[in-house]
Amino acid sequence: MNGADEVVAAPGGPPPALDWKFSQVFGERTAGEEVQEVDIISAIEFDKTGDHLATGDRGGRVVLFERTDTKDNGGSRRDLERMDYSIRHPEFRYKTEFQSHEPEFDYLKSLEIEEKINKIRWCQTANGALFLLSTNDKTIKFWKVQEKKVKKVSEMNVDPSKTVANGSVASSSSLSSPKTHLANGACQSFSSLSNDISFPPGGIPLLRLPQVTSHETSLVARCRRVYAHAHDYHINSISNNSDGETFISADDLRINLWNLEISSQSFNIVDVKPTNMEDLTEVITSAEFHPTHCNTLAYSSSKGSIRLIDLRQSALCDSHAKLFEEQEAPGARSFFTEIIASISDIKFAKDGRYILSRDYMTLKLWDINMDSGPVTTFQVHEYLRPKLCDLYENDSIFDKFECCLSGDGLRVATGSYSNLFRVFGCGPGSTEATTLEASKNPMRRQVQTPSRPSRSLSSSITRVVRRGAESPGVDANGNCFDFTTKLLHLAWHPTENSIACAAANSLYMYYA
Repeated sequence: MNGADEVVAAPGGPPPALDWKFSQVFGERTAGEEVQEVDIISAIEFDKTGDHLATGDRGGRVVLFERTDTKDNGGSRRDLERMDYSIRHPEFRYKTEFQSHEPEFDYLKSLEIEEKINKIRWCQTANGALFLLSTNDKTIKFWKVQEKKVKKVSEMNVDPSKTVANGSVASSSSLSSPKTHLANGACQSFSSLSNDISFPPGGIPLLRLPQVTSHETSLVARCRRVYAHAHDYHINSISNNSDGETFISADDLRINLWNLEISSQSFNIVDVKPTNMEDLTEVITSAEFHPTHCNTLAYSSSKGSIRLIDLRQSALCDSHAKLFEEQEAPGARSFFTEIIASISDIKFAKDGRYILSRDYMTLKLWDINMDSGPVTTFQVHEYLRPKLCDLYENDSIFDKFECCLSGDGLRVATGSYSNLFRVFGCGPGSTEATTLEASKNPMRRQVQTPSRPSRSLSSSITRVVRRGAESPGVDANGNCFDFTTKLLHLAWHPTENSIACAAANSLYMYYA
């Protein structure tokens, strides 16, 4: 079930639905506790190994977590108890945190720049150090996090058996003013040199040079490079290239290509800004490099389309290699059509064959070899269609939900309101559609209504539409949905069935 890297049929039919269990929570709120705006999590990202997890928040901080269950703890009782389980789920612990961005003010445009972290991307590790990119609306930073040994000056030219009266040895601060340490532990200052310096008879019997020793280690985060002044509009995406040397950053109208080693210049590879801004009809909403082909990247637009571009075609990629969009049903157009069609996030599958996109109402899975339409469409917010007017009035219709795929490509996940998130099976014949709540009891709000696949296109191309609870604003248990609590950010572990998701300032982790 977990071994395949593509969306392929399992020998015995579709894999069974996963049974999700609570694993951990960091930053859990107590009942009635008010959440500070700066503590709300705004980005989540696993590294490629799955051994490290990073989160960013609205206060400009990046918090790192490291996996602990893979380390050898010497055969403790806890390890022995774990052997009884057929599945070992990832366990993480807090590693370190640092202030990545500070609030700024653009005096030329009279614009306040938030410190909020929009995206985090892990880079290749080197020499035991962790590297990552983080960005706010305008500035991208390249961080190196490494363990540094704390060095201390230990031995001085003092006989430890004959220390000064208070029992303390001369500290390293005494190095600032040169002193001669005598055999009996006393010291004589050289601050005023004179010719009548007296030495004990026979000279100093023992001379100890200061020694620097390392007793403990501490994690130090250092900003290696700052990539700034390249975007006139807010940065919505950054993505590493598989070549390990370059990355892209995207704002509403442009995509820039950077070299990690060069922060002074970037190359503009996509520019959708019209000559006259009144002619602007769509903006870039998300962009990502192909996981293995360093010349290929995809970006989505506010009109619900995805463009695949090839960097080998031209320096400025005005024309796309492929265009993926779904044809609008006749007579279905309304005032909200374009708003809910806007894609908020795209992700490549691990093998690069499929692209997952999230718009306000649905998740769509696209095959890059088939541009006639999505392979599969998952209904996420269909129950909200009668409430679009209300959602427009309170701006909830503009919420940007992220999406993610499992490492084996057999499942997809995305967030919703009331701190709920949905997991769908996307293998052939799968009807898996699970709703979970970001809490210690994820199945508490489980929607019992089975998903109903409806097939169309009798040819070999099958589109499957799955629906969960359809009652507007109320789930299967009769609970009203809360549009103020929304689960926007989540990430799937790259090799295991484990999901990390953010509910306000709390980070919840689940496994199956």
